[in-house]
Amino acid sequence: MTPCAPGPDTHTVPGVSENLIVNPTDARAEKADRSKTTIVIADDHTVVRQGLRMLIDHEDQMQVLAEAGTVPDAERLTRAHRPTVLVLDLNMPGGSGLEAIPRLRETVPETAIVVLTMQDDPAFARQALRTGALGFVLKEATDEELLEAIRLAPEGDTYLNPRLGARMAAAPSEPAAPPDDLSDRELEVLRLIALGHTNSEIAQQLFLSTRTVETHRAHIQQKIDRTSRADLVRYALDHHLVEL
Repeated sequence: MTPCAPGPDTHTVPGVSENLIVNPTDARAEKADRSKTTIVIADDHTVVRQGLRMLIDHEDQMQVLAEAGTVPDAERLTRAHRPTVLVLDLNMPGGSGLEAIPRLRETVPETAIVVLTMQDDPAFARQALRTGALGFVLKEATDEELLEAIRLAPEGDTYLNPRLGARMAAAPSEPAAPPDDLSDRELEVLRLIALGHTNSEIAQQLFLSTRTVETHRAHIQQKIDRTSRADLVRYALDHHLVEL
């Protein structure tokens, strides 16, 4: 896929000019043609959504119905339009894409979910597939790889990025248990971090102050020797601390 403008938030997107200017409020909805594979696109970058729309709408038997830029909008538009396929990014405002998958499978079971993400860690793919996604495609993939995942999903067939699949096969099936010195409260905080919640959201859910959550987080990072949020999420997934 062709990269958009460089920078720390650069995504690889299909068929989009670097000079394309898109109105971020222009997320049009289409009338469904049920003879085609209908699709809702969920990604927090407007240029990515527009590129995906151009790619998918170029296919005669596919139709994009709507675009979402947040997790709540992705769930709302999927329930409203009931597309054949939801193309879902994992990292969007408003919650965790991983956490949304089982909710969507329960409320809109006829919609197949294809994850399109920059997260190339096998733990994310394993969790997404285990909770109901039928495709896991990396944003660095070719156009055809995403289209193939969209074609397979309505038939109940799974598509997994081949390189990621090989890494999953080589990974241990049963990771080691988490360290005994993580307290119950620290495990709660770690689970909520893995589900995409901010410190303030965790504080509200656990009836703690934000400063207390920050202290727990610092203790967790010290005990498991992980510092970044991505590392904390990976650790929680690898040790089955997230139950979706």
